[in-house]
Amino acid sequence: MPQAGFDYFAITQVSGAPVDKNHPLYEHYRNNIPLFPNEAVYVYSFQQNKLLYTAGWENTMGYRDDEITMHIIMQATDPAHAPFAFELNNKAVQFLLKPREDLDQYSYSFEGRKIHKDGSMVPMSIHIRVFSTKHNHVDEVIGRFQVNQSLRFGKVLRYGAYGPFKNEFEEILNKELFQYSAISAKEKEALSLVAKGLSFKEIADHLGITLSAVEKRILPLYKRFDVKGLPHLISFAYENFILP
Repeated sequence: MPQAGFDYFAITQVSGAPVDKNHPLYEHYRNNIPLFPNEAVYVYSFQQNKLLYTAGWENTMGYRDDEITMHIIMQATDPAHAPFAFELNNKAVQFLLKPREDLDQYSYSFEGRKIHKDGSMVPMSIHIRVFSTKHNHVDEVIGRFQVNQSLRFGKVLRYGAYGPFKNEFEEILNKELFQYSAISAKEKEALSLVAKGLSFKEIADHLGITLSAVEKRILPLYKRFDVKGLPHLISFAYENFILP
């Protein structure tokens, strides 16, 4: 398993212990957190430095709920996706650990392959959300890992950032992740409109943003994906499953 991303753990000294089913919050979360088909979920407390709840991991990745740990969750990543996934988690956690208002409205998502206990690859849509806060600091996060067999992966990985200061959050991630072949949800949205034949001005009007904002979403993709213009960018997007 790749180890390059463990700066993520160094930030908060994340515990590698499995969940304690005798913890007073475990039964509460078991009764109140819905679990959807083909999904695994965890709740992790940064304040207590431990997993508080896990469910669905045996059906999705082959690990019992009392066996799965944060270290396994991070390590069990397709080596092709691991450097990006680790860096995304690292930078997103750094952003979220800074005190700010409305933290419980922040989340981020990405798509990638996880490694099942039997060694097979599992395509997943992953969503990490701030679950609770104390005094404008993150207390708990909830992670949802949804098996999605319809996902197709090319050279480009997909992610999104959400929250009251979504633009700031995503711009920080874009800047830090520029070295990777990845595209944000905001960039993908603009690119999908380009592929439909809309001009940059029409896209700006459609999204209610400035022309400059559209250019900032599209033009950096030329260098990132090493393409020579819009037709090349659009064909690259289809070839790499960025666009359906």
